[in-house]
Amino acid sequence: MIIYVLDTETTGLNGFPDDFVVDIGIVEADTEANTVTPVFSSVVGYDTDDWPDEQKDSWIFTHSSLSLEYVKHAPRAKDVADQVRYILAGKNVTSYNMPFDFKKFLDHRPWDLTHLNIRRMPDIMEIAAEYFEEPSPFGGYRWPKLDKAYRELCPQDPAGIAKGQEHRALSDAVAAGYVLLALYVRGFYEIDE
Repeated sequence: MIIYVLDTETTGLNGFPDDFVVDIGIVEADTEANTVTPVFSSVVGYDTDDWPDEQKDSWIFTHSSLSLEYVKHAPRAKDVADQVRYILAGKNVTSYNMPFDFKKFLDHRPWDLTHLNIRRMPDIMEIAAEYFEEPSPFGGYRWPKLDKAYRELCPQDPAGIAKGQEHRALSDAVAAGYVLLALYVRGFYEIDE
């Protein structure tokens, strides 16, 4: 089965309409071939001149290679959203933390993924939490960070990120795709085919 794994980088954690998706990456995780293939990557463009300092100084701009200049000159958000909808229409789709990527951002304008005929697959982070079974002080299991899940489930480093994660959408989507495959091989990521 082909599952499209996406990742977003954003200006904050609040979601729409307070924050913006500024980077998006999509890969194909093939459960039969056990491969992860990049499909799409784009910085998402906005007029950043009127952004408040809180957004201009977002974590993503201080901890990755993404800059305000890239965002300012990138393809406009609506155009990127149109491409993403075209790629994902009718596909099996997930991410590492679906409530964040989808409910806070991609289910809203300009993305509007709720209107697509996509099959939302299990959340990779949720399945990873069940695999690691680390108790949370709030009950249930602790949500493992992507880099921890990847390091422990993919010790051969198939994404080639041993020297450090880029914290860009495509590299995170690749890592998440390999985590999905590792969980699938171990019988944790169950799919109704």
